[in-house]
Amino acid sequence: MRAPFDDHLDAIAPHSVARSTHQRSPASILAVLVLALAGCTGGEVSEPTASMPVATQEELLNPADFAAAIADPGRVTINVHTPNEGQLPGTDSSLPFDQIQQQAAALPPDRTTPLAIYCRTGTMSATAAKELAALGYTDVVELQGGMLAWRNTGRTIEE
Repeated sequence: MRAPFDDHLDAIAPHSVARSTHQRSPASILAVLVLALAGCTGGEVSEPTASMPVATQEELLNPADFAAAIADPGRVTINVHTPNEGQLPGTDSSLPFDQIQQQAAALPPDRTTPLAIYCRTGTMSATAAKELAALGYTDVVELQGGMLAWRNTGRTIEE
């Protein structure tokens, strides 16, 4: 009995090539597997479906771009620095970076809500971004360089 792909094999390989795996060398089987797996990594990326998790957009923004992002009234701005050393004007809430999982109820229930997070230097917000992604938040922007970078561009910090 011929497999459905035998006709394709006839076009690319002579009939004298053995087609059963027991007649092939282990090296040739390995080569075929490597090529097959390599082919699995290329091609188009499919659109997310209800059964597929949506990739999280975590984006580092410079202070000017972060200022524009937090000006969007639909974006929730969260200070994740601990201990509190001030906050950016317009901050919606403060949630310590190491308490994201434990205090998830304080976050917007809609995981597609755009979030903007920051800390003093960017280190704590990087950790918080990973935690938010683990919770399923899909649109998170982070202030690159934190409040120090914000202040260095002439912007104010509320004490």
